[in-house]
Parts: sequence; structure tokens; C-alpha cells
Amino acid sequence: MRKPRALVSGDRIAIVAPASPFDRDSFQAGVAEIEELGFEPVLTEGVFARRGYLAGDAATRATALMSAWCDPSVAAVIAARGGYGSAQLLPLLDRDIFLASPKLFIGHSDVTALLGYLTLQCDTTCLHGPMVVNLGSGGPGYDQRSLRHCLMETEPLGELTTDQLIAFRPGDARGPLLGGTLTQLVASLGTAYAFAPPEGFVLLLDEIGERPYRLDRMLTQLAGSGVLDRAAAIVCGE
Repeated sequence: MRKPRALVSGDRIAIVAPASPFDRDSFQAGVAEIEELGFEPVLTEGVFARRGYLAGDAATRATALMSAWCDPSVAAVIAARGGYGSAQLLPLLDRDIFLASPKLFIGHSDVTALLGYLTLQCDTTCLHGPMVVNLGSGGPGYDQRSLRHCLMETEPLGELTTDQLIAFRPGDARGPLLGGTLTQLVASLGTAYAFAPPEGFVLLLDEIGERPYRLDRMLTQLAGSGVLDRAAAIVCGE
């Protein structure tokens, strides 16, 4: 899998809105945080588009993502927020554009659909990380040290641990880290963009606000698809 180059201070990071619209104040605070991190945020007025619960129509959102990717002055692309709608872009994306020039793409939540597309279909490493509205929360919204390392260092991040970590089945495992929001992974099954990781991968699952029976149903479907059988380890978080 191709790994985009590490960022350096002053690099330009394009902001796109592939899913739902966002709160302007949180967004502007996130833009300021990108500047505080030492990067130059790049955006167009199109990022503020609204169409009901979406940040504009699918064609506009897909074009914005591809335009940012084609811009040679842009070193990385970050999603404004998740919500809903990223999967609508997939049939409209030109895979050759993403294959031609690997760039770091940052996001999570609904943006899992794009992370899966870029990693599994375009062979490009992505960062399951904070989006612009998360950055706008400052310290509570993300861990600055680990984000800086992932963006600007070539060495592995190293051990990640927390007092809240619970090992249900301890052990050692090694493999590419793939996955994302459980709802999006399950929604992809049966489509041309189905989550189809390689044997021996480490499965990352995140979810929030879902009832236990819904989580059970989605995990049952994921198991029935054969995805869980291919995982060397499973890591869950909120």
C-alpha cells in the first residue's frame, strides 16, 4: 500500500465536505486550529453548500474532492465533518485520479466510505483521524501530539494505550489497520464498494449512540460476510 509523504510546516491542507453540512462556528474554529498546527487551510465557497441534510449534491461534492486531489499545491485533504452522504460519491469518483498521486486523506465516521475506497481500491494509506469540526474543539476534540506525529513523521506512532483500554482477549497480532465506523462498513456490503480487507488485517471498529441490539445485528452481518474470519485482531472504540 502506498504511503503519502509526511507533511512539513507550511503545507497546504484542502478542506472538503463529502457528507453533511456543519456548524459554521465549529468549522471556523477548526480552520484556525489547522493554522495553529502550522499548516495552510485551503477551501472554496463550495464547502458551505447545503442541500437538506447534505453539503450539496453528490456531483458537486465528488468534484470538490477530485479537484483538491488534483491540485499539486495541496499536500493533504481533510473532511469538514461526517454525518451522512460520503458513499454517494463513490460511483462518481475517477479512480485514476487517486492512483496517479497519493495524498493523505483524513476523516472518520461517515467518511469511512471514502477511507475504504482510498485504501482498498486505490492502494493509498489514509488517516482515521479528527475532522475539521473535531479540531475546532481543541484539546477535547483530538490528541495534538499523536496527530502531529501521524501527519509529520515517517516513523510508526508507537504504543497507543489508555486507562480505559480493556483487553477482552489479550494477545499479539500484526497486520494492516483497516475499518472505521461499523454502520458504514456494514452498509457497504453487497455493493461494488464492499469492505473487503485482506487476510490477517487488524479490524478497527468505531461507533457511537447505537443500541446494543443494533450493534449485535451489524456484527452478525459482518460475521456472515466473512470479514471477521479474516481479522487477526479487532479493536473497538467510540
